Amino acid sequence: PGTPYSIACGFACGAAVSFTPFMGFHFILGAVLAYSLRGSLFASAIGTAVGNPWTFPGIWFGVLWIGSKVLGREMPDLSFTDLSVTFVFDQFDAIGIPMIIGSVPTALIAWAAFYFPIRRVIANYQNHRRAIRIRRQKVLAEQRMSQEKKSRNDEGVKGFSKEAQAC
Repeated sequence: PGTPYSIACGFACGAAVSFTPFMGFHFILGAVLAYSLRGSLFASAIGTAVGNPWTFPGIWFGVLWIGSKVLGREMPDLSFTDLSVTFVFDQFDAIGIPMIIGSVPTALIAWAAFYFPIRRVIANYQNHRRAIRIRRQKVLAEQRMSQEKKSRNDEGVKGFSKEAQAC
């Protein structure tokens, strides 16, 4: 349960912090950001799965490239195997700062890219479930009324003999 806003905001916060180089702190950062925006903490934890071993190399090279361009630096000559959490923080001036700078616009874009479609999907799903529940309640109410009507008719007939009921 939750509003479309809180679920989508929470997921988007988790996904957005996945674009930062702060590995190991994504759950915490996602939760703090989601809490500050009144998003779902649970959804933010799920959203951090956007950053995973398959996506981190691409995300990190992307934010490093953007950060290097924003700072007016050349992109460091690295391979996928060079880029690790320890390397980022060992080479903080050359790698870490451009990654932090590059992660800001990337995280904002990721937040918007996840928030708007997820909010729409959750709202549509909740409206669909609400419509099904209302239809089901109407059917059950009609069945209950017909059963009550039938039981009232049966009670009215019980007091007469079979010959009187046949008339």
